[in-house]
Amino acid sequence: MQTHLADFIRDTPEGREAEEILRKCVHCGFCTATCPTYQLLGDELDGPRGRIYLIKQVLEGERATEKTRLHLDRCLTCRSCETTCPSGVQYGRLADIGRHIVEQQVPRTGADKLKRAALREFVPNTGLFGSALGLGRMFKPLLPRVIAEKVPAAEAAGPWPAPRHVRRMIALAGCVQPSMRPVINAATARVLDRLGISLVEAKSAGCCGAVRYHLHDQAGGRDEARRNIDAWWPAIESGQVEAIVVTASGCGVQVKEYGYLLRHDPAYAARAEKVAAMSRDVAEVLAAEMKTLTSLLESSRTQGKAGRLAFHAPCSLQHGLKVRGVVESLLSAAGFELVPVRDSHLCCGSAGTYSLLQPKLASELRDGKVSALQEYGADCIVSANVGCIEHLATAVSLPIRHWIELIDEKVTPIV
Repeated sequence: MQTHLADFIRDTPEGREAEEILRKCVHCGFCTATCPTYQLLGDELDGPRGRIYLIKQVLEGERATEKTRLHLDRCLTCRSCETTCPSGVQYGRLADIGRHIVEQQVPRTGADKLKRAALREFVPNTGLFGSALGLGRMFKPLLPRVIAEKVPAAEAAGPWPAPRHVRRMIALAGCVQPSMRPVINAATARVLDRLGISLVEAKSAGCCGAVRYHLHDQAGGRDEARRNIDAWWPAIESGQVEAIVVTASGCGVQVKEYGYLLRHDPAYAARAEKVAAMSRDVAEVLAAEMKTLTSLLESSRTQGKAGRLAFHAPCSLQHGLKVRGVVESLLSAAGFELVPVRDSHLCCGSAGTYSLLQPKLASELRDGKVSALQEYGADCIVSANVGCIEHLATAVSLPIRHWIELIDEKVTPIV
């Protein structure tokens, strides 16, 4: 694709990156076939190719409009188009550049501005979010249905084994997961403990930065990345830990991009690259320990029938992290039967804060995904991202859990 970038962007790092990405696009349109919003709306401008044209126009000097912003807002940033693209167009990075400029040219006002500001300040604050969730659970019968359905019941995390192994890894606690699904990281700690690895958390770490970064506070998102790096660095530098374990694949994509996000920061660039390289989705960690895990699983096969599962592969896992088929292999090794899932490459509509900012589209995508997950008689639905789990839970009739919980139940002795 030929480009003629405007003076305001041409010789900047963002301009050079955007031009390189744009030049890779050959207009083939393969991306539209796998774009969830294009499938729903049928509008070229609500597909990757159309959005690329909109961003290109803005970068070439055409003034953005509210219509431009609307079409970019509707994008889930699921990156399904990147998986499909034969030319390797990094659409997600181009979208970040384009959205940032459009936000500057077409500032938000009124309720839209307030909602996004509230989400930026509320969601990444673990303490504030946890307190609000506790109040929500207390007064759930009094809440409007649309809010009440997003308040999950409290659950017990179970024991977290004390550090006792030479091998250690750090877990990202995250922002909403500790309050909404504390069992996920605790289950991961129990499984890794059985594999001879101690899992610990750094108390001063927090949100991965994705919420702020994707709500037009890119500086704030980078600051949260720096805070996490500072929290983890002493253990990394001293060689005490061998990996950063992330159990929410949405957060995993963000941590994997720390090196990219802080590449121009001389104080953090090298450390950010190191952290990104050490980041592992929990599925990758278990796959690397498959021999030991298989032995544990074989000794637990007498615990009864495993059941039929429908696995929802989050976009962040399959398109962002490009971890495909790994969770399925782990669950199969544990004796579970995985049922087919129609259109498994399509997004469920969660996409971080998307389900709150674009509720109509998010609900349509969720309902289609729920139908596909329940189509072949599964007993339970499992996923790999807390946002997807909570979004689907508002409409699904089956139990829905993080897949690591099932592995935990298989390998952790019942006391």
